[in-house]
Amino acid sequence: MGYAEATPIQSQSMPVILQGQDLMGIAQTGTGKTAAFLLPVLHRIASHPEWTGVKALIVVPTRELAQQIDQAVEAYSYFTGASSMAIYGGGDGMDFYNEKTAIQQGVDIVIATPGRLLSHLNVGADFSQIRFLILDEADRMMDMGFQPDLIRIIKKVNADRQTLMFSATMPDKILDFAQSLLRDPVTVNIALNKPAKGVQQTAYVVHDGQKMPILVDLLGGYANESVIIFSSTKHNVLALYKALKTKLPGVGYISSDLEQDAREQMLLDYRSGKVNILVATDVMSRGIDIAGIRLVVNYDVPGDAEDYVHRVGRTARADKRGEAITFVGPSDQGRFHKIEVLIGSAVDKAVIEERYGPAPEYNPRSSGGGKPRHGDRNKKFSRKPHFKGPKKS
Repeated sequence: MGYAEATPIQSQSMPVILQGQDLMGIAQTGTGKTAAFLLPVLHRIASHPEWTGVKALIVVPTRELAQQIDQAVEAYSYFTGASSMAIYGGGDGMDFYNEKTAIQQGVDIVIATPGRLLSHLNVGADFSQIRFLILDEADRMMDMGFQPDLIRIIKKVNADRQTLMFSATMPDKILDFAQSLLRDPVTVNIALNKPAKGVQQTAYVVHDGQKMPILVDLLGGYANESVIIFSSTKHNVLALYKALKTKLPGVGYISSDLEQDAREQMLLDYRSGKVNILVATDVMSRGIDIAGIRLVVNYDVPGDAEDYVHRVGRTARADKRGEAITFVGPSDQGRFHKIEVLIGSAVDKAVIEERYGPAPEYNPRSSGGGKPRHGDRNKKFSRKPHFKGPKKS
C-alpha cells in the first residue's frame, strides 16, 4: 500500500489490539485510524482459520464512511482471503437480502450504520460469535443521536469480545459511554483537537453579503484543484451550489437529500476530478478520506468547535499541505473565538479589500461584531484574496 512507517495512532494502537486488550483511541482526523484497527484485526482473523461466523463488527455513523472502510478492507486483505460487507440504508429489498445472506454465510467483517444494523438484528441476524466490536467516529454517532441504538446493538452481540472505540474528541458523554462499554481499556490519545500542522488557516471577517463575491474570486485560483465548501444545513448547501454553478465550472454538492446512487456518483466524480468544487454538509467532515483536497472553505462557522477540526481535517492529510478558509459573519464571532480557544491559537485574519465594501471588526465579545473597517486598518498576519490563493499581505 506504500506505507513507509506507522503513524503515532497506529504504532501505539496496534500492539494493544494484537494483545487482545480493549482500546479507547483518540486522534484527529487524517491520522490513520482506519488502518490502526483494520490491520491488527485482519492479522488476528488470518491467524485463526478455526473462527466461524462474522468475526468483526464495525459500527460507523454514515454510509460514506461504511463504504470507505469496506474499500480499505478490500485493499488491506487482498492476500488474506478475508471478506467484508458494508451495510447501510438507502438501498432496495434486494440489497437487504444480499446483506442478510452475507451475514448468514459468515462474512468475516461487517461494516454497518446503526439503523440498518438494527434492522438485521430485528430479523434474526446472528452476531453471537464476533471477536471484535469496533465503534468508529464514536463522538459523531453520539452527536447524531445514535446512543440508544448502540446500546441495543451491544446487548445483542457477543459479550466475550474485544471492543475498540475510536473518536476524534473526548467529551464527557463519550467518556461515560466508554467506561460502560470497555473492559480495563488502554487509552491512546494523539494530538486532540488540533488541525494538522500542514494546514494554513485564514479567517475572513465579513458581512454575509460579502461572502459570495470573495468566495468566487478565491475559487478562481483553484480551477484545477480539489476544493470542498462546508455549510451547516442542507438548505444552505443547495442554495450555495445553485449560486456557484452559475459562476464556475466543476461544481457539485452532496447532502442527505440526495438519493444513495446520486451520492455515490457525486463522490466518484469528485475523486476523479470531474467535479473539483464540492459543496457539502458535515456528512463529509468525518472520516471520509479523499486524497489531494487543496482547500477547505467554511462558508459558515460550525456550531460546535470540534466540527471545525473535522472540517479542516479534510485537507493536509498524510503530512501534505493545504489551506482552510473560514468566513466569519458578525453573529459568528463568538463561536469562532471558541474555536481559537479549542485549537490553542488565533487564526490569521485576512485583509478585506475596499472593493468588497467595509467589513466588521473582529470583536467576539461584542454581539454586533464591532465597527466597520477597511483592510488597511487590519492587524498584522493578515491575508487578502487574490487569484492564486491567500498569501500574507
